This record gives sequence, structure tokens and C-alpha cells, in this order.
Amino acid sequence: MSGPALTEGIDRMTVDGVEVPVFNAAKTVADCFKYRNKIGLDVALEALRDGWAQGKLTMDELWHYASIDRVANIMRPYMESVIA
Repeated sequence: MSGPALTEGIDRMTVDGVEVPVFNAAKTVADCFKYRNKIGLDVALEALRDGWAQGKLTMDELWHYASIDRVANIMRPYMESVIA
């Protein structure tokens, strides 16, 4: 990763008194689709379903990070099926 794919979507969390950078849920789901050939499409789909069901992401956020990761066209049918 480089550029916006590496720098966008970072939240800061405090763990044991240390500030740690962590990607947010929408960025993580987009990354799962970006690396679907390495981790498996089933993992990416489960991340999408769980994130949506738990209310941890919005479709606008997801679309934003999918565009940055250049997987928007790949994710589109899966995003539409989750909404329906």
C-alpha cells in the first residue's frame, strides 16, 4: 500500500496508555476485498456482512475506501446484496 490507500481511514486508539493507529472498519472491509485473492473472498464477504450488521460502517464510507483501494466495481454487487 502507498499514498491514500495507506494514509486514509486511520483512527487513533489508546491501548495500555499507548496511542496506536488502527484502520477503521470501512477501510478494513475495503482492504479485505483488495486482498481477496490472498485471504479469500469468503473472509471479505463475512467482514462486509458483519460490519454492516453491527452498524460499524456506512455505505458512503465503504464506497469512499473502495474507490481509494480501486475495488469499487468488484464490491458493488456485494454491497447491493447486503443492503437488500
